[in-house]
Amino acid sequence: MDSDEGYNYEFDDEEEECSEDSGEEEADDTLDLGEVELVEPVVAGGDRGECGENGGGSGGGGGLGGLGAGQDEEDYRFEVLTTEQILQHMVECIREVNEVIQNPATITRILLSHFNWDKEKLMERYFDGNLDKLFSECHVINPSKKARTRPMSTRSSNQDMHCQICYLNFPNSYFTGLECGHKFCMQCWGDYLTTKIIEEGMGQVGPDAVFILRNSNAAVLMRLITDSKVKLKYQHLITNSFVECNRLLKWCPAPDCHHVVKVQYPDAKPVRCKCGRQFCFNCGENWHDPVKCKWLRKWIKKCDDDSETSNWIAANTKECPKCHVTIEKDGGCNHMVCRNQNCKAEFCWVCLGPWEPHGSACTFRAFLTGASEIEQALSDRPGSRSRAALQRYLFYCNRYMNHMQSLRFEHKLYAQVKQKMEEMQQHNMSWIEVQFLKKAVDVLCQCRSTLMFTYVFAFYLKKNNQSIIFENNQADLENATEVLSGYLERDISQDSLQDIKQKVQDKYRYCESRRRVLLQHVHEGYEKDLWEYIED
Repeated sequence: MDSDEGYNYEFDDEEEECSEDSGEEEADDTLDLGEVELVEPVVAGGDRGECGENGGGSGGGGGLGGLGAGQDEEDYRFEVLTTEQILQHMVECIREVNEVIQNPATITRILLSHFNWDKEKLMERYFDGNLDKLFSECHVINPSKKARTRPMSTRSSNQDMHCQICYLNFPNSYFTGLECGHKFCMQCWGDYLTTKIIEEGMGQVGPDAVFILRNSNAAVLMRLITDSKVKLKYQHLITNSFVECNRLLKWCPAPDCHHVVKVQYPDAKPVRCKCGRQFCFNCGENWHDPVKCKWLRKWIKKCDDDSETSNWIAANTKECPKCHVTIEKDGGCNHMVCRNQNCKAEFCWVCLGPWEPHGSACTFRAFLTGASEIEQALSDRPGSRSRAALQRYLFYCNRYMNHMQSLRFEHKLYAQVKQKMEEMQQHNMSWIEVQFLKKAVDVLCQCRSTLMFTYVFAFYLKKNNQSIIFENNQADLENATEVLSGYLERDISQDSLQDIKQKVQDKYRYCESRRRVLLQHVHEGYEKDLWEYIED
């Protein structure tokens, strides 16, 4: 069998059947994406040269892009695009390439996807003279060669056919198939494509998931799929490589959100999707000022790795000083014997020194005269160092998790404040006068988010004079944030309305000010290279 025939998987459209005398396949200058209305995207400044902006999904070098204190996401210009708008950008990119290579649009899309939407690489390979190898790698037929097709059945459309999958009979017009001549009913095709798209996440599917389905007439595929969710998923799949390979585009990380954020230049800056999710454009995590993307990734990995089991092991076991096997003490005696058959070392549980000079008790403290010597000697022991490291990690992790937990109850807090606002309006306060409560909750959530990530920053920070200033700023902001939280949870009485309003306004303004001071100091440290880090 000719190699071209091995990739010849194209839907046979009953309405547009090719005749034996048809000539070379005419180059198509449009990409048929099925029954989807494409809208022209509105671009907020800059050019729309997405096709040439390749270089990986994340940019910005892992920093915070110089975002100073008090700067919001409005300072970083971006726009939110729908899947339909991304499809339109793809059409424009494909049209640009087709002005040179003049292939059917879907073939060009598959070629571009194979080269990660890098036009230059595609052009270089396309004109190196070995087109057969190129199309073979992309699992499509060279459109300049007429496909050798097996003649389809010439039965009348009124005659029934037997589907070899569901074993039911349907009129001939209810069947479709590939150029290989194998026809199946529309329902089985629809179920098959739905399974491939939804469960296996494939945007270009073939019968054995090896050959790519060349859906040149994508409208046929879309007609076989009736579920709008499946169609949306298909659009997401065929646009995914376009977005992932473009450094100016990034999918919103929120579950079930199909929007894309487009920026003018890639950086570690905050962007906000239409669904409400605010995230870092560089790494895709929730916006995490003041910690850099690099350290946040290390922190998340550490939190995932350090399970409760590993924490317990670090706190309740020690390593044999000779063979380093982990040992748990199961009795009161400090005389330990390693159970490793190749070791059998005897040592003291307290000081991890050899047991022989101990006699009946540990003489560790007898040779040390001061508390500082004892502390230093203990810190030099491997077990002590690991427990100290564990305690340090738990200190920062607990505070990080506490603020995260508080932020998870944000919707509950807004509901409580809304009720308070209604109560205050019943006590002769206008709608405008009670808006300070919503503003206070907004500030509270911003402060908790900032504090949460300051503990990640502090965990990797080495001690120096600047770190002491940072810790003071952090403590001051945390205390003010807790006071503000307490004000918002108080019961409201008519006698205390004005008093509470004044206290809440003063406190959230103070929190805003201290948050700006903290962020400004951290970013100043980035600019002047004042921070030193602990490599975990």
